[in-house]
Amino acid sequence: MREIFSIILIGIALSMDTFSLSLSVGMFNTPNKKALELSIIVGAFHFIMPFLGMLLGEKIVQIFELKSDILLGFVLILIAIEMIIDLIRHEENKFNLTFLGMILFAVGVSIDSFSLGIGLKAIVTNKILAMSIFSCCSFLFTFLGVIVGRYASKILGVYANIIGIIILFILGLIHLI
Repeated sequence: MREIFSIILIGIALSMDTFSLSLSVGMFNTPNKKALELSIIVGAFHFIMPFLGMLLGEKIVQIFELKSDILLGFVLILIAIEMIIDLIRHEENKFNLTFLGMILFAVGVSIDSFSLGIGLKAIVTNKILAMSIFSCCSFLFTFLGVIVGRYASKILGVYANIIGIIILFILGLIHLI
């Protein structure tokens, strides 16, 4: 029971960045269908990335000297730039992540679970259960973040879009520095 509680806490911790970034996406009135698609993709990546981390992690980190913060920073800034373009075109209510954008978002927010996967064998005995819990947590946090962001957008209007862009840029820069 203690192990499951620990896995849930790790899953929640892994999902916090997903939630905060999903708030920004939701501020652009992302429809439920896109929110669900994004949540499923992010959830899937939070299952796949720890698995890849267990299988390939140590080798990839040694070969490429992977810096997850830098990758996440670039992804966040790219999404923010896409949002700025939509805002300038007065399409803030139509902002729509493409499939590639959703994949990049999912990679960016799940790269930390890749590095967790490297040490997952030492942390838990049931790795499939752990990865499933990580996946469920990130799915829920992504969907909840988009919904809460959409609600904030209705209250704050165009200012919510600008706030979302600023949040993405700041978080992107923090990860790059």
